[in-house]
Amino acid sequence: MPPNYWLQFVEVHHLIGKSVCLDEDTDLSTLGADMQFLTVEQSIDELTNFWPGIGVAKDGYIPIAWCSTGSGDYYYININDGPNGPLYRVLHDSVGPEGYNAMDAVAKVLDHYEDLLPSVEP
Repeated sequence: MPPNYWLQFVEVHHLIGKSVCLDEDTDLSTLGADMQFLTVEQSIDELTNFWPGIGVAKDGYIPIAWCSTGSGDYYYININDGPNGPLYRVLHDSVGPEGYNAMDAVAKVLDHYEDLLPSVEP
């Protein structure tokens, strides 16, 4: 379940179903990002029924958006970071039942998830 601070952030800014595009210069991983925000139900489903959500959940990662360009990667916050923590991309093919190496599987996209607000598409 996403933490209350995230749910409040999404509600205040009306983000469910909206998209965000970050260029390569804004995305700390330098890949660029095109994402669409998840509903609570979608987040829980990804976290409990699918990889990589299942594999990274134990480390506090919560999916909050999916890649709208079709990569299969999801975007996460980490409950251990607290409010306005970083936004991460978790590479779907780098996490499985055998585990994962965070250095290879998790990339920081933004230092603070609130930094994505200027890029939210109407």
